[in-house]
Amino acid sequence: MQVSVIIVNYNVKHFLEQCLYSLQKGTLQNIQVIVVDNQSSDGSIEYLQPKFPKVQFLQAGANLGFAKACNKGLQYATGNYILFLNPDTIIAEDTIEKCLHFFLKHSDAGALGVRMLDGSGNFLKESKRAFPAPTTSLFKLFGLSALFPKSKIFSRYYLGHLDAHQNHKVDVLAGAFMMVRKDVLEKVGSFDETFFMYGEDIDLSYRIQEEGGFQNYYLAETEIIHFKGESTKRGSLNYVRMFFQAMSIFVHKHYGGAKAGIFNAAIHFAIWVRALISAVAKLVRWIGLPLIDAVIILFSFWLVKEAWANVVKGGHVYPNTLLQVAFPAFTFVYLAVAYFSGLYNKTFRQRTLVRSSLIALLTLLAGYALLPEHYRFSRGIVLFGSLLSFLLLFLFRLVLLKGKLLQHPPHSISKPYILIAGSEKEFEEVKHILQQQKLHKKIIDRLSIDTQTNIHAMLQNMEAIALASGAKELIMCVGEIPARSVMYLIQHIPVSTWFHMEGSSSIVGSDLSYTSGEVLTAEEKFNLAQPHKKRSKRLVDMITALIFLISFPIHLLVIKKPLSFLGNSMRVLIGRKTWIGYHTRGKGLPVLRQAVVSVLGPKKDILNENISRLDYWYARNYEPMHDVKLILKNYRNLDG
Repeated sequence: MQVSVIIVNYNVKHFLEQCLYSLQKGTLQNIQVIVVDNQSSDGSIEYLQPKFPKVQFLQAGANLGFAKACNKGLQYATGNYILFLNPDTIIAEDTIEKCLHFFLKHSDAGALGVRMLDGSGNFLKESKRAFPAPTTSLFKLFGLSALFPKSKIFSRYYLGHLDAHQNHKVDVLAGAFMMVRKDVLEKVGSFDETFFMYGEDIDLSYRIQEEGGFQNYYLAETEIIHFKGESTKRGSLNYVRMFFQAMSIFVHKHYGGAKAGIFNAAIHFAIWVRALISAVAKLVRWIGLPLIDAVIILFSFWLVKEAWANVVKGGHVYPNTLLQVAFPAFTFVYLAVAYFSGLYNKTFRQRTLVRSSLIALLTLLAGYALLPEHYRFSRGIVLFGSLLSFLLLFLFRLVLLKGKLLQHPPHSISKPYILIAGSEKEFEEVKHILQQQKLHKKIIDRLSIDTQTNIHAMLQNMEAIALASGAKELIMCVGEIPARSVMYLIQHIPVSTWFHMEGSSSIVGSDLSYTSGEVLTAEEKFNLAQPHKKRSKRLVDMITALIFLISFPIHLLVIKKPLSFLGNSMRVLIGRKTWIGYHTRGKGLPVLRQAVVSVLGPKKDILNENISRLDYWYARNYEPMHDVKLILKNYRNLDG
């Protein structure tokens, strides 16, 4: 056995499916593939094992992190070369063979990485990196490497001065694709398990070069697609914190002494500065549209109040508390409902605005009814203020759509918008998947490609094809079109691209205008897996819990265990529990919080197989009113 491929999986079964099919289609067939599953909850093993009987699946029993899981897989590896590979990758047919050929020609090569692209064809800078010297890391953390991407000084972290289309000796290789000689690993050791995430590839690269005396190479002659290469939200506080922790471990381990102290102090300072910048930027992005909506809602209530006071009530004067307390409170409720209803997704659906406005109105009227008499002012202001705010918010959304600052989700477009590039067989496979997602009517047609003659013709004409056909998405079938050709094409085509490996039951992508996710599958679609349905369920939980808490004295007379009921209401409100959940914890179902009451209510005499079916139906067909009805039906059992 020449090559052992080790893949660590955690809840990405459909991306892993594409990865394994791409390995299966490689020109080098004599490889050992080991998948270490870090206790996935999405049924990865059950889904993939029947499809890939030659793959060795290992269950870790817990989420070990990347380093420990790789080392576990290494214990079973028999190849002379070890390829550590991320599950969210597609490799070209000849990638492994080219890597082996490079090793044979370069006896000093201890490890190598390749040119990596994201799902839209952009080069991933982490394909080649330098060791994290103090200035190198500081320039990265302060954003100077992004401002001067080709600078040998400021962009040294990503070696921006080195041509990404040429082979180079480099310091650090990415753990997403890292091929290492096994005898080198035996000499310097594998991944340091002190690192949970980030830094373990830097540490191993350092030991290969500094302790083993070998070179690390960046190989530009072959490419892979790495879907999640930039999806870690590099600007997030969590990333900054984890990056610092990894750098701190690395510095203490390899530099030591005064240098480590200075390095850590400098990095620590940079972390706080970057965290502050990140927090401010995130706050601005997060509150931008909601802040404008808040102004519109406040203006709507104020305008209706003025009209109501002067026209309807003949000059009636309302107290200042109306403006200072009631209207801001109403605005907060409206924005909270809008968020949970999905109004602030990247795409806009008219029904989302209607739904969030209706729920907000009902919530406001219900809250108004619970107010003491001396705090009530006018249901008319609440009603017509809500209606006016809905109208103004709708007009504002139309302006944003016109200016292309918002967009409709593609599947809401009445005309077909999907092109499929591949053979007739692949076209039928993709069509079946889209039928399961109720998107088959959005298919424009099949784009036939003669891989021998017209790959470049397709590339040159893709913009014209997209314009003439109205295509918004292109599904590339990898099979009829070789993966290496796909990787060339996606760097130039002007529409969002999805990928389907021939024979697989899914379609994946990472730069899509489709906001419900990055995977389309032939599996049954669960309503509860959709983000806006999850938010709706959370909203039902919060509103009902809040109502129960406000009206708690009433429940003292009805509920057997009022203190337990009060505790459950608090836990549901803060997100520790949900009112309604599964009776059993079946694999493959969308994850829910611990439930106060199951879909069955109190335990009943029912066959186990029927219980699992009820849980399945609940997840598949979920609607917010299901929870409302079940909460009311099981009201007396909410103290459990």
